[in-house]
Amino acid sequence: MENLFTNKVPLYFETEESQLILGDSFKILTKMEPESVDMIFADPPYFLSNDGITCQGGKMVSVNKGSWDKLSESGTSVEEKHKFNRKWIKLCKKVLKPNGTIWISGTLHNIYSIGMALEQEGFKIINNITWQKTNPPPNLACRCFTHSTETILWAKKNEKKSRHFFDYQKMKEMNNGKQMKDVWTGALTKPSEKTEGKHPTQKPEYLIERIVLASTKEGEVILDPFCGSGTTGVEAVRFGRKFVGIDVSEEYLEISKKRLEKVTNGK
Repeated sequence: MENLFTNKVPLYFETEESQLILGDSFKILTKMEPESVDMIFADPPYFLSNDGITCQGGKMVSVNKGSWDKLSESGTSVEEKHKFNRKWIKLCKKVLKPNGTIWISGTLHNIYSIGMALEQEGFKIINNITWQKTNPPPNLACRCFTHSTETILWAKKNEKKSRHFFDYQKMKEMNNGKQMKDVWTGALTKPSEKTEGKHPTQKPEYLIERIVLASTKEGEVILDPFCGSGTTGVEAVRFGRKFVGIDVSEEYLEISKKRLEKVTNGK
């Protein structure tokens, strides 16, 4: 895969279609060539690691996801969260091509900050996608409605000459000949997609597949600045795109590496 960096960056893993980089996205993104990627998918920290509990597979488990989901041990203020979101979104804008788009997944804990940060950094929101989960974890507290959705914002650079790509016909084809709506319904990630290891916020492959096919063409470059266990990369390579993934966790990059090796060898 071609070099997209202005300065030498050590690669954790590389194939003809993909690259994985171990490190802080804030530092790595500053070393990327301006306007070098066609699409960005990001699933940034939700800042939910507050020592609470949830239910998984009928068992009570901690909601703590790891140090990557915290800005500080003493807690994270609203201002700190928003500053964090503006910073990484600004860096993503620099590396995104003029006609490129960015998709960002989040929950009520961070998506409103992300939406504002996108507009503050010069993006125009194209769609507000609601992902409705058919099998969400149960509501243990019984003091509110069960959290069963996530929001995915799709945005482009807010420039007059910006002409983003949208494969309308492909989306219609995938939806039995009907226009694809902005509410997507489906199950959480299947166990068969976690055979190389588990990530607490791993997205299902069908969800990323739809995003990849809707907004990119074969041969284009997709970036995931918080790539985790690598689902974005798996779907990018599976459908003939190129992929650059960055993550601060070597544990999760190792999962990404194994999954990318499998999909690359199975093409």
